[in-house]
Amino acid sequence: MTIGLSDDDRDLRDSVRGWAARHATPEAIRDAVEAKTEAGPSYWASLAELGMLGLHLPEEVGGAGCSLLETAIVAEELGRAMVPGPFLPTVAVSAVLHEAGRPDRLAALSDGSLFGAVTLQPGGLKIVRDGGTVVLSGTSSYVLGGQVADVFLLAADDEGTLAFVVIDRDRLDVTDLPSHDVVRRNAEVTVDGLPLSDSDILTLDSQRVVDIAVTLFAAETAGLADWATTTAADYARVRRQFGRVIGQFQGVKHTVARMLGLAEQARVTAWDAARALGEDISADEASLAVAVAAATALDAGFQVTRTCIQVLGGIGYTWEHDAHLYMRRAQSLRILSGSTASWKRRVAGLTLEGTRRVLSIDLPAEAEQVRADIRAELEPAKALEGAAQKAYLAEKGYTTPHLPAPWGKTADAVTQLVIAEELRAAELRPHDMIIGNWVVPTLIAHGNDEQLARFLPGSLRGDIVWCQLFSEPGAGSDLAGLSTKAVKVDGGWKLQGQKVWTSMARVADWGICLARTDADAPKHKGLSYFLIDIRNSPGLDIRPLREITGEALFNEVFLDDVFVPDECLVGEPGDGWKLARTTLANERVSLSVDSSLGSGGEALLTLASTIPGGLDDEQLTVLGKVLCDAQTGGLMGLRTTLRSLTGAQPGAESSIAKLLGVEHIQQVWEVAMDWAGPTSLLGEQDRWSNTQMFLNSQNLSIAGGTTNVQLNIIGERILGLPRDPEPGK
Repeated sequence: MTIGLSDDDRDLRDSVRGWAARHATPEAIRDAVEAKTEAGPSYWASLAELGMLGLHLPEEVGGAGCSLLETAIVAEELGRAMVPGPFLPTVAVSAVLHEAGRPDRLAALSDGSLFGAVTLQPGGLKIVRDGGTVVLSGTSSYVLGGQVADVFLLAADDEGTLAFVVIDRDRLDVTDLPSHDVVRRNAEVTVDGLPLSDSDILTLDSQRVVDIAVTLFAAETAGLADWATTTAADYARVRRQFGRVIGQFQGVKHTVARMLGLAEQARVTAWDAARALGEDISADEASLAVAVAAATALDAGFQVTRTCIQVLGGIGYTWEHDAHLYMRRAQSLRILSGSTASWKRRVAGLTLEGTRRVLSIDLPAEAEQVRADIRAELEPAKALEGAAQKAYLAEKGYTTPHLPAPWGKTADAVTQLVIAEELRAAELRPHDMIIGNWVVPTLIAHGNDEQLARFLPGSLRGDIVWCQLFSEPGAGSDLAGLSTKAVKVDGGWKLQGQKVWTSMARVADWGICLARTDADAPKHKGLSYFLIDIRNSPGLDIRPLREITGEALFNEVFLDDVFVPDECLVGEPGDGWKLARTTLANERVSLSVDSSLGSGGEALLTLASTIPGGLDDEQLTVLGKVLCDAQTGGLMGLRTTLRSLTGAQPGAESSIAKLLGVEHIQQVWEVAMDWAGPTSLLGEQDRWSNTQMFLNSQNLSIAGGTTNVQLNIIGERILGLPRDPEPGK
């Protein structure tokens, strides 16, 4: 995995990864650890020859004319390999100087003849102005890369305002510091009345300077987090304790799955920050993207690298293992970037002022011809209303455009996005089949011609409403453990059992039901998939279930010798598990057009604006965290969509998104209740109140597979950890 998404990005990743494997050997890393002082690495010229130091710089100074994103990809890979040397501060300095329109040192930084160093906090360093003289005095904060640097980018206090100066080493008193990061070390700078010229003081906005550097810090941190996650998973797959590998214990499996979630958050936010700095957008929007990365990636990297030591156990606590080097590096970057809480408050502040990160996709040129055809086809629908309009859209394939014709439009990813845009522009809404969105693809894949003709047109138009009869009191997340029986009789099957948590059962026309047709087969093999006429099947008893909200949206359904004719069995007996897991290769592609913060994030912002006196620092910090999680979810969806457009397989983002999204929504409404105060404790509130939304959100971590099951899936299917043992084994 990598920050980048394109083939070129992956080629760059592979090139850097191969270079790092040859040069950042375990011996080279340990030599750097044990050295008394840091020295310029012997392989620096090789890195420069590959062009890695100047990817983001213009060709006239020896660069490649690429963007900061490509340099972020390199930073991620070098971080993953714990490559010694001042790559990060050097490219941070050159990126800042390039943006500031200061080309004088860029060629030397690009060809490797100069090393850079950077500090983002003033410490005691001040710019003192007295009449026409300007001097620099005091001692800096810790300088990243300062032990070997030739060019220093230093933060300083300029009469209460953050400023940056660029000074060569020979004008400074540099003191090497014993450093927490023992591979890439820090220094401090002391000056006493150093005269400054106009060229020494950067005119580039200081926040932009910080944003550029912190984006690269976040990119390297994503690499650290990826190494830690991979290392923990690899170890958990082979380390045996208590008679089995530790990755089979859910405590370990879930811990490593959580590590992957944090690592993905680091990756997507660093990616977006690097993109944003190169886009033609407002300074505030770009800075918001960076603030989200600073608040998310840097802390996530530290949490993941620290957890890696815990998973490794005793071996992880030894000096000889590299795990502590990664934790030291991640923690150092987090601290050098400024407090996580301050970055969260910056996210909250920018957002409260109205800044939003726009998540959009540039579609290829061929999309415009597709757009013209779709627009013309949709025109007649605008003159229709109600059922007639939905019927027209269904007939033309717009209910499920991703499905094959004649039921859909066999739309590829680009066409699906264009269709969504044109439907929105025309204010047209095809029928939302809800459960039918799961039924229709299954029937297309496995149903016979008679079933397709009988059920699909009505489902697509909205004439047939579906419910799902899967879960049982004894088989919730363990769907294959269901016990409802289907016994073969003349002309069909008789079903006996109980289903639970069935939404829409009281209004549905038909239901899809899994039942056990072979009690002797393994539990995944003996299931079959039936279509049940909900309105006309004797023996069907539907009873509402009252939830914690006080509403009764779910139902329990009792089946007492319910007859299902043979023509309502989908596929063959025993195919039920395969059908239940059906997904078509041409899956639905979508991109949210609402706020990148989602409805929950926007609702919390609205509530924040009503609090008398505004939010205090603690509330701003909490708000910033919630908004970071919201934007992370949007970014994961965007990356998944971008993968679809290129025909690539889904990345880890799609698996992580549900886990993090559920917890985000639950946190939104918990915070909303806290901020609403005692008024949130009133009973019998409107179903859209903060209190009711909080109560309702509790089902999200249960429905569709509990959070614990989702963590199992992430651990087993993505990280390759062993499955839980069979009961009794």
